[in-house]
Amino acid sequence: MSKVISLAEAAGLIKDGDSVAWSTVGMSFFAEAVADKLEQRFLETGHPKNVTLIHDCGCGDGKNGGMSHLAHTGLVKRLISGHTGQAPKMAGLVADDAIEAYLLPQGVLTTMWRQIAGNKPGVITKVGMGTYVDPLVSGGKVTSLAKEDLVKHIEIEGEDWLLYKTFPLDVVVIRATTADEHGNLSVEEEAMLAEILPMAQAARNRGGIVIAQVKYLAEAKTLKPKDVKVPGVLVDYVTVAAPEQHMQTIATVYNPSLAGNSKVPLNAIPPVPFGERKIIARRAAMELSKGAIVNLGIGMPDGVASVAAEEKVANEFMLTTELGTYGGIPASGGDFGAAWNAEAIIEHEAQFDFYDGGGLDMAFLGLAQADQYGNLNVSKFGPKVVGPGGFINISQSAKKIVFCGTLVNGAKLSFEGGKATVLEEGRTRKFVQQVDHITFSGEFAQANEKPVFFITERCVLELRKEGMVLTEIAPGLDLQKDVLDMMDFAPIVAEDLKTMPDEIFHEQWGGLAAYMQS
Repeated sequence: MSKVISLAEAAGLIKDGDSVAWSTVGMSFFAEAVADKLEQRFLETGHPKNVTLIHDCGCGDGKNGGMSHLAHTGLVKRLISGHTGQAPKMAGLVADDAIEAYLLPQGVLTTMWRQIAGNKPGVITKVGMGTYVDPLVSGGKVTSLAKEDLVKHIEIEGEDWLLYKTFPLDVVVIRATTADEHGNLSVEEEAMLAEILPMAQAARNRGGIVIAQVKYLAEAKTLKPKDVKVPGVLVDYVTVAAPEQHMQTIATVYNPSLAGNSKVPLNAIPPVPFGERKIIARRAAMELSKGAIVNLGIGMPDGVASVAAEEKVANEFMLTTELGTYGGIPASGGDFGAAWNAEAIIEHEAQFDFYDGGGLDMAFLGLAQADQYGNLNVSKFGPKVVGPGGFINISQSAKKIVFCGTLVNGAKLSFEGGKATVLEEGRTRKFVQQVDHITFSGEFAQANEKPVFFITERCVLELRKEGMVLTEIAPGLDLQKDVLDMMDFAPIVAEDLKTMPDEIFHEQWGGLAAYMQS
């Protein structure tokens, strides 16, 4: 019997009250065509209703794609997710307190599928301790309707751990490039490998069904065995989507270089324009060391990769992404999660095993809001709660952390003659008395003696045992007026306060190699 069904038939398999998990990385690996048909079905019939939706990465295009298709009152009852920032309509339901919502660490959720498949109690880890997902804070509950305790403290051999409990799975919707007639799946045009195998295993062992969206169909037994990422015996149904509903990334339908099928000249990747973002990326890159295994977050930190390529030192260390890429240059913007010219691409869940175990030497992450205790918030802004993505796993487990961002949102500065000048002050301060959400625990970092840096275009701070210490100031700025008065707390000013290197404030640099430590 053929496993191939129509998109409408695939959407019809999801019943009222089902718990449905989706593979996704933005729009990568997301079955957009199935979600589109499911939305149409709900709008026409009112079914399915009261569905639980589960996905570990952000899922959407920032507009109407991804989880925004399913963000309808009555359709979704509960959301268990790592991030909602790319699905504004779903984020709106969370902000309106209209659904049960739990926003948990991406790395925990992506390793959860193996625990469900193996009939384990859940993911046991220290990731999340001291943050908002700690049950002593909120246990990841971000709406008043979220009542169930999905996270609990346990003790093993005299140590405190967090247990993220497993959950039911009725349907898993995954994606691949090609399916043969037996349902074997290959991913040759995808930008990464994702977690589709453990998701399919989890559904099968929990009595659920697996629906796979693909671009192409192949004759049975024509796929090479090592190219098959999900055996057909684990796949119940296959449905075919048009290329425009099978995006390789948010921004790209298909580029062979992002799938590892070709190489592009790295000089074809445009450099970051000179300005505050480049200055921050340059100063952050000075913390790199030769041979280091590095992760770059989305936004401001991804400028570090561009600076490294421009400075011709990208081969001196190993850039990775949490999605499993090694080497090359991590892509940015709408292609985030993929990499240009990757040397290797491994499974999503395997990468987080490595990260959580301390495999990262350093991580460069975004700086949205920090406080006097060294806590950082990237998950909640006013009523909008977007979740942590992989931030908690990465920031808590890497040996060294460099947070990158401007000191104040909306300010205008000029950089001429190797000096910075504030032309117009911003309105929203990032360094506050107390963050709105603890996505990174300064106390946990201090207890583990982790080096933590906060790098802005105006100054550099370090989290030390004595507190937040201001160690460098940009050339040309007034310490009190341009820095301290723009913070809601008074950091400790280092006795040996230094000036940030003035050469990074010039349009041309070329000095990164000299700063990199062996």
